[in-house]
Amino acid sequence: MIRFFSYKLVSTIVVLIFTFNSCKANEIKEEKMIDTTKYSIATFGSGCFWCTEAIFERVKGVVKVVSGYSGGSVPNPTYDAVCTGLTGHAECTQIYFDPNVISYAELLEIFFKTHDPTSLNRQGADVGTQYRSVIFYHDENQKDLAEKVKQELDEAKIWDKPIVTEITQFKKFYPAEDYHQNYYARNPNQGYCAFVITPKIEKFEKIFKKYINN
Repeated sequence: MIRFFSYKLVSTIVVLIFTFNSCKANEIKEEKMIDTTKYSIATFGSGCFWCTEAIFERVKGVVKVVSGYSGGSVPNPTYDAVCTGLTGHAECTQIYFDPNVISYAELLEIFFKTHDPTSLNRQGADVGTQYRSVIFYHDENQKDLAEKVKQELDEAKIWDKPIVTEITQFKKFYPAEDYHQNYYARNPNQGYCAFVITPKIEKFEKIFKKYINN
């Protein structure tokens, strides 16, 4: 079997060899325990979960973001397995938010406008079904809102091509390995972070100033 490695995967291997368990990781503050049962949940896949996590962690009303895998057929998948494209999972983020501060519709707006929803199974140099654009809805209200926003954006012709974002029912979410969590915060100078994620964050902060958590 021929296996294709994205630039992101190569970057991960390099980071694991040289920076995992380094003293820099110890400088990151221990994550505050949050009772997630008090909040609503959104689950989005928009390519690299390092990117998606870094953006939504900056959104007001978002109390926690977890990188992981959803939409596949293999239980408890590993990152290496998901990267083969054979498990059916998408890299995604589980977003816990306070609907009194930010609505699901507003999160959808951020989701659609911070990646390319017209690119099928690809975001930039990351190629494969694991990088597909997907919304995993948790109830019928989320489903209706997702379909409505998708249709409105398509009709507005914001992009030259039609939106290919998948809208499917949420079934199971598997948190990714620990080293993927808070990845950008832990590794801001790593190649992929510096050249791919930082520009996305800067663009997000310019476009969505009103949503930034100060």
